[in-house]
Order: sequence, then C-alpha cells, then structure tokens
Amino acid sequence: QVQLVESGGGLVQTGESLRLSCAASGSIFSIMGWYRQAPGKQRDVVATITTTSSGRTNYADSVKGRFTISRDNAKRTVYLQMNSLKPEDTAVYYCYAKTFPGQIVYWGQGTQVTVSS
Repeated sequence: QVQLVESGGGLVQTGESLRLSCAASGSIFSIMGWYRQAPGKQRDVVATITTTSSGRTNYADSVKGRFTISRDNAKRTVYLQMNSLKPEDTAVYYCYAKTFPGQIVYWGQGTQVTVSS
C-alpha cells in the first residue's frame, strides 16, 4: 500500500524556520509536494516538485522566496524548508504524491505547523 508519512511540524514564532519531511513508499511517484489547510479554509497547494530528473518546482505566490521544496528520489522523500514563517502560514500541512504511471493521488495524514506572533 502507498503510505506518505510526514514529520517536522511544530510550534514556532514569527521569523523562525521549520523543515517538513515526507517519506513515501509503496509506489513510484511522478509528482510530490505539499498542500496546507487552515481552519475553515480549503486545502491549497504550497509547493510541488516532479520526481523526474528535471525536478520542476511550483510554488504558491504566498511562499515564494521563503519556502523551498526539494526531493531525494532514492529515499522517495520530499522536503519543505520553511523560512521566515508568518502567522498566516499556520495550517495543517499535507504531503501529496501522484503515482506513476497510475496517476493516483495520495495524501499524508498531515502535520500541524503553528506560527505565533
């Protein structure tokens, strides 16, 4: 079975940093990334990265210049380095992965990121 296990969330103050990790197993993946969902809000994309050699990345405008997504294909792990965190970044962060070639989307259980002012 496909499993996505997130780690690295926590409680930090404004301006601090966190690094999220998502260890995936059970399949080969074409795209991995991170979404987040704040209370009362929809789940929105934060950043994605292809697992092909090109490693194409996409970021939400709100995190550009502050967050960096990276991957280790051998470990089937994706990371999200989050710097200069703001209270607006507070949300549950979910790992996202799409299988290849089946193109089935899977989600991790979520990890809480809380940024206090």
